[in-house]
Amino acid sequence: MTDAQAPLEKARQQGQPILDRLAFEKFAAAHRRELKLHCYRMMGSLHEADDLVQDTLLRAWRARLEFDGRGSVRGWLYMIATNSCLNAFKVRTRTRRILQQPERPPSYGAATGGPAPEVTWLEPYPDAELPGLVDVEPGPEARYEAREAVQLAFVAAIQDLPPRQRAALLLSDVLGWSAVETARLLGGSTASISSALQRARATLSARYPQGRPTGRSQPSREEGLLLERYMQAWQATNLDGLIELLREDATYRMPPWREWYQGRGAIRGFFETIWTNFGGFRTVAIGANAQPAVGVYARTHQNPAWRAHSLHVIEPAEGGIASLTVYVGPLGPKLFPAFGLPPA
Repeated sequence: MTDAQAPLEKARQQGQPILDRLAFEKFAAAHRRELKLHCYRMMGSLHEADDLVQDTLLRAWRARLEFDGRGSVRGWLYMIATNSCLNAFKVRTRTRRILQQPERPPSYGAATGGPAPEVTWLEPYPDAELPGLVDVEPGPEARYEAREAVQLAFVAAIQDLPPRQRAALLLSDVLGWSAVETARLLGGSTASISSALQRARATLSARYPQGRPTGRSQPSREEGLLLERYMQAWQATNLDGLIELLREDATYRMPPWREWYQGRGAIRGFFETIWTNFGGFRTVAIGANAQPAVGVYARTHQNPAWRAHSLHVIEPAEGGIASLTVYVGPLGPKLFPAFGLPPA
């Protein structure tokens, strides 16, 4: 138990209300990042997660006299955060964010559709928000490793689940809480939560043969070299070098554009239509969703200023790149501040 937890847990054990503002603020600060990550997984949006975690802590402070001392204060905060997310879903028509539109076939050649702002796109998550989280051991009921449950592919997969199933899976299979604990947080019977979990797991199994995205261990030296070569290829506009890094069946997505590409040949054909439009690129290594990531700046032939161009999230596999998700304009540059990157 941390120093920030001790005063609140003591009050809980003694059945006393949480009255000490300083103790609450310390406790809230200690758990803000994990609550934000939970809200991000639920919503698929970095910006919504910011708003919802702030709303969670405000609601918790206002409702501190109502805390009855059953369970942990941390669990109480997760209950408020989860309910805040579920309530947010009730006022919108779409309950999931996507990386690519379902049933849309892969494209070939130039992208001509333009940005699709009406689509709710899944956003990446900065690694700067993750220290102290990705290496934390989840509870005994967890089915996913901490790093695995942060990957962009995993967050995209659970977006297919209805909100309540999504919440049940996150609380049980990711955080490792028992069905009894999860039922207490979400409300309802243990049987209903177990049923929701079974349906959620079946949905993921239909999408992934193993019921989960491919797991990733800690970043390796090989992965670091792959990232370095990727950045060099962009800065040298070396298309051969870039394509060489891709697996034969690699995918390339570029939210908020609808088009996506499958395979080395199709990806090469797309890049041949765009790289000549720019006067050069500069790259900055970052991290997103516990994966290698890059911020790319570009200049045009008419303007020598380096401007935010795109944010790249790389999924490595077997020494190559299995998937590239490249957030281009206008969405990509808007994400730069969240990753500590200036606009120019």
